[in-house]
Order: sequence, then C-alpha cells, then structure tokens
Amino acid sequence: MKSPQLAQEFAWHGRTVRWDRIGSGPALVLLHGTPWSSSLWRPIALALARRFTVHLWDMPGYGSSSKDPSHAVDLGVQGALFAALLEHWKLDRPHIVAHDFGGAVALRARLLHGATFASLCLVDVVALAPWGSDFFRLVQNHSEVFEQLPSAVHRGAIEAYIGSASYKGLRVSELQMLVEPWLDAQGQSAFYRQIAQADERFTTEIETGLGSITEPVHIIWGTEDAWIPADRAHRLKELIPHSLITLIPEAGHLIQLDAPAALSVELTNWLATVSADDSVGAVLAPVAE
Repeated sequence: MKSPQLAQEFAWHGRTVRWDRIGSGPALVLLHGTPWSSSLWRPIALALARRFTVHLWDMPGYGSSSKDPSHAVDLGVQGALFAALLEHWKLDRPHIVAHDFGGAVALRARLLHGATFASLCLVDVVALAPWGSDFFRLVQNHSEVFEQLPSAVHRGAIEAYIGSASYKGLRVSELQMLVEPWLDAQGQSAFYRQIAQADERFTTEIETGLGSITEPVHIIWGTEDAWIPADRAHRLKELIPHSLITLIPEAGHLIQLDAPAALSVELTNWLATVSADDSVGAVLAPVAE
C-alpha cells in the first residue's frame, strides 16, 4: 500500500522508491535503517522542514517502497541506489542525517559512488563490524524457515525484536507504526529477506576509506543502545578524526523515540553550524501530525 505521506516515486532497476520533500531552504536528506522506514524520522523531519528542504524516502524492501522478492536489498544495492536518487533529485551537496544502516548506505554512496555531501550526521549507525543481534544472526541462518512462521508467531517475534531497540519502552502507537509494514504476507517475507541479505562485508569494504571523508561529520549515539553499543561511536571518531561526537543519555537504538527532544536539539545545533542559513539557530521540537 502506498503511503499518503510519500507522494513521489523514483524508478530504479525495476524497483519503485517512494519519497517526498517538505519545507524550504538548504537540502537535507534523512536516511532510515532496518527494520524501519521514513516514518521513524517524520516528526523530526516536520520540525526541520521549517528551515530546510527535507527529503524523506523509503528504501526498496522497506515501508511503502517496492518489495519484489526477486530484487536484492543489501547494503551494496542501497548505496548505489542512493547515489542515483541524489542525482534524480539534482542534489549536489545536501546535508545528510542517517540512522542505523542508513549510515552505511550514505557512506557507501559517498566513498564508492561519487556522492558529495555538505555535512554528514551519523546517528547510531551500522558502519563498523561486528553488527547484528543474536536474533539477527539466527534469522540470517534460517530465513526461509522464518518466512513460513504463522502470522501470529511472526507478529510476536517482530514485536519483541523491535521492542528491544528502545531503552525506555515503546508506546502502543509507536510499536504499531514500526511493526505494521511487516505484518502482511509480502511484508513478512520482506522482513526476513532483508536480514538474510545483510552482510558485514559491505561495511568492512569501506572502513579503510572513512579517514578520507573531508566534510563536517557529527556522530550521535544513545548511551543505552543495546543493538549497536556506544563503543562504535568512539571507534568511528578514531577513524574520522575531525568528527564531533555526542552521547545522549537514557537513549537506546531507537533514539528518535527514546530521546526525541535531545536528538532534535543536537540536530538543530549541528545543522546551524554547517548550514549557510543563519536562521537555523532556533531549537526545533518534533512536530506531531
């Protein structure tokens, strides 16, 4: 089902990418990770749209974009697609904010596919091995079995898995928003397929190139991230020496939901320092739809 929040389409190698842009000002692109979609970023996007032209999109295999089982959805594909999407949008040097494996997608587009950024903000990102929970690795080894789980069992498994990404616990509405795209037959198959295709070689391939990044970089991490521990933030800082680092207390991997105000302040202040638009200085709180 097409999301009414993502009104535009981009076709790439048989895939359909749903996207939209809101606001006005310097170009800003938000990247989601797995098993999320652009919906996770939307409240913060609405706030930032007061000062930026914010681009939201669902990666193929996620959210409202196509989920054809014959299409690969690995990080290699997503990185190449993102570079092509930036060309389609005619964005030369946008500001980038990426979460989870959206970080690896942005970094691959930058280091392997010629994308250029004005700045890069990495929020609890997949970028350095090892990554992936015990459940993640179990699914990788038995994805075909998991695809055949009864729907009620599948729902229980995915709710428990997604719930573990939050430190403070998710509201019913938040959990529903994150789980719903994966509940029908197409979504269930797509959920386990994207995990099966996750491979650390896609991050290992770019690790040695991180030191060549010259644009401003800000690393933001939740101190209680149980999926990707905060030591990765410090390792990234070592590999990108000019980067800045901020740790947000009492926030897990779903930092957008655990600490939305603190994250909004960090993003606002960061973007104010790297944007030519001096009016970005006001603190923006997430906007409820």
